[in-house]
Amino acid sequence: MQEVGMREKLTVIIPTFNEEDNLEEAIRSVLWADEIMVVDSFSTDATLDIAKKYAHRILQHEYINSATQKNWAIPQATHEWVMILDADERVTPKLRDEILKVLENPQYDGYYIGRRNYFLGYPLDHGGWSPKEDRNIRLFRKSVSRYEDKEVHADVIVSTGKVGELKNYLVHHSYKSLKQYFRKMERYTDWAAKDIVKAGKKPNLFNLILRPIGDFFKFYVLKQGFKDGMPGLIIALLSSYYVMVKYVKAWELYHSKA
Repeated sequence: MQEVGMREKLTVIIPTFNEEDNLEEAIRSVLWADEIMVVDSFSTDATLDIAKKYAHRILQHEYINSATQKNWAIPQATHEWVMILDADERVTPKLRDEILKVLENPQYDGYYIGRRNYFLGYPLDHGGWSPKEDRNIRLFRKSVSRYEDKEVHADVIVSTGKVGELKNYLVHHSYKSLKQYFRKMERYTDWAAKDIVKAGKKPNLFNLILRPIGDFFKFYVLKQGFKDGMPGLIIALLSSYYVMVKYVKAWELYHSKA
């Protein structure tokens, strides 16, 4: 591995809110970064105490949505190259080495990174959850990149269009319990409903009935979620339910504004 001075320096941004159960492992997986910046939304647990042990910088900013929070944080980074890491994600040694190698001579302005997802402690390798399918731009030049204006599931837009892909992946401990899933789903479906209405889409019977059924068939059957056993069935059912709930909320929101 070459010396730090022979590659581009990197800031890792970790957004947090009450992540005391996740943050330490996330930070420890990126201790090799030139700067670790925790952007906190006024946590009320031990998140800040953990951050103070490891992070180079800790910033606090009121949370509106994920994209807004990250777009506020990105310009605060000291270095041109930025990586976004959620608190429930881990950078593997192989991914670390690949990132450091890429930063010696970057050929692109942004890079997709896949995720190996764990649900209730079980790995998911099918059903749309594999690293090849669950991937986002996470490593990028801050001067040409920002998140799109969406309430939830916003992607990074690299203005130059020069985007590559890394071979190795993040480990993502998505939901450790069903209680956590439903708690997150309540927030995420609220945001997703706002995006639907903002886009001018009018929820209809297709969205409420056929789309959830179609999504279940797509992810459980066509994308072979059944190969992941009971966890694969549960996540396929919950994902279909998520789709129905977000469109029900969008219908309610749409008619409340009519």
